[in-house]
Amino acid sequence: MPLILCSSGLLFTFRANLWNIGIEGQVIMGAIAGMAVLRIPELDSPALTLFLSFTAAMLGGGSWGLLAGLLKTRGGVHEIFGGLGLNFVSQGFILWLIFGPWKRPGIASMSGTELLPHQLWLSTPSGWRVATGGLIIAVSVLIMTWLLLTKSKLGLRLKAIGRNPRAALLYGLSPERYYLLAICIGGACAGMAGFLQITAVYHRLIPSISSGYGYLGLLLVMLAGYRTLPVPFLALFFSALNVGAIQLPIVLQLDSALSGVIQGCCVLSALFILGMRLKRKQP
Repeated sequence: MPLILCSSGLLFTFRANLWNIGIEGQVIMGAIAGMAVLRIPELDSPALTLFLSFTAAMLGGGSWGLLAGLLKTRGGVHEIFGGLGLNFVSQGFILWLIFGPWKRPGIASMSGTELLPHQLWLSTPSGWRVATGGLIIAVSVLIMTWLLLTKSKLGLRLKAIGRNPRAALLYGLSPERYYLLAICIGGACAGMAGFLQITAVYHRLIPSISSGYGYLGLLLVMLAGYRTLPVPFLALFFSALNVGAIQLPIVLQLDSALSGVIQGCCVLSALFILGMRLKRKQP
């Protein structure tokens, strides 16, 4: 589910021809913002607390994405370098919180903060290992992404700006505004992934809360050919590889790094085929 959310956000930025490498930091900042709300003691209603946490996570991730966008549009910093720099900043911030203000009573540990109260966990039906609330969020965002990118003026304008920003100016479109909008939407989706990480997976804030889903989402979207429909199937495939990698040394006596090798080979093969097709189309 976090992988689908990150990939959905990246589809917006790729449509505008932006490389949102900073999505890892956006997941982290979304998790931090969501956790900040969950730590407020005055909120007695679990449902209201979770809703406010979800909203804060979206705002946290979207704001971090907006910062990367402003560095590009106002500061002239390429989004790749700005995003990577902000990733390091967010990682340092989460470590400071875990070892500082939010440390466990009497001890600061890499295991993260204290566990959230059970009433602040997203509920999981008996016999399931998936939080239904998280599944609903992921599917809803995926459907909205498809609708916005293929059936709305927003998707058409992002495509036009991504293809030729100078030509888009002739039609009264502002590339700067749509760059910021696309990367904000991407950051908000990443913030949702951070929210699921703290409420449905780890139930606490840990240093590696992003779990590399942002970088993996980049590979997934490229493998999907920047289309929406293949995303859930590829997310399931990549998730199976990640989970199966844990069992490789135990069952088959193979190194767990084989999962990453398979993922990389899949992406390289897809990019090679895409490049060959583009080359054939050229006169």
